[in-house]
Amino acid sequence: MTVFRQQGIRHCLQIRHRLLNAVRAFFCRHDFLEVETPVRTPAPAPEAHIEAISADGAFLQTSPELYMKRLLAAGYPRIFQICRTFRAKERGSRHLPEFTMLEWYAADFTYQEMMNQTESLICETCEKVLGTRHLRRHGTAIRLDRPWPKITVEKAFQRFAHSTMNAALADQSFDERMAMEIEPALDPARPIFLYDYPAEKAALARLRNDNPHVAERFEAYIGGLEICNGFSELIDPDQQRRRFEMELKRREKQGLDARPMPEAFLAALGRMPPAAGNALGIDRLAMLLSNAETIDEVSAFVPEED
Repeated sequence: MTVFRQQGIRHCLQIRHRLLNAVRAFFCRHDFLEVETPVRTPAPAPEAHIEAISADGAFLQTSPELYMKRLLAAGYPRIFQICRTFRAKERGSRHLPEFTMLEWYAADFTYQEMMNQTESLICETCEKVLGTRHLRRHGTAIRLDRPWPKITVEKAFQRFAHSTMNAALADQSFDERMAMEIEPALDPARPIFLYDYPAEKAALARLRNDNPHVAERFEAYIGGLEICNGFSELIDPDQQRRRFEMELKRREKQGLDARPMPEAFLAALGRMPPAAGNALGIDRLAMLLSNAETIDEVSAFVPEED
């Protein structure tokens, strides 16, 4: 790769710049405080499907989630952060090992309210950056008109997969079927929320009161791209510890390195108010707004250029 790649993506980087400005303006209008938290942590959330990168006796953050929830517990009711995050073994047309994450949290929000706010954020940002609420990806026109369609994960399996959700969990094909059967079947012309994930796939989310096998978690897809992952927050420290212990056992079964328990986070969790949060990939939203085919087109530098 040469400097000519950077010259060829100038338009995408300009859109990315306007996107970041629009996102910050949205949260300022809604009375959110922008915060910064440490990029290095002694104990990331011990999730079996996410691999943290070690850094001088600590770990680079895979998400600012644990620190931001400690701020919620300290009395900050509405916060957001735009930051660099790091995950090992992630590289592809939609993935980078170092990428930009937007995370925000609102006290006394439910995941349904968070879905509504996500719609508002993306619609208003798109209109401010492009002057329209219509996008185009892979030749398909995408209408962002609200409200966006929603479908539970269980119904998505019934409609699109060659397995039930419970059977896919039992034979450990859930993630593969999501990626290979369900995601490609989603309507590319409309954004859509998948929600109510199985409890096994939501290590930090609150379970539904009327169905403890299902977590109040959602993901949004636009034009075939997964854009965000949000949920109502689990605020029971004992239950959260048990969830982390299960994740550590899964890591051990997969032959992954052990991870320390995030004790400072667990100590603060009991003071955290009911809340919902969301993590949105800025790079992927920039891909949508600039009609880019790959994440490289919206990134000034990629690992192969080092």
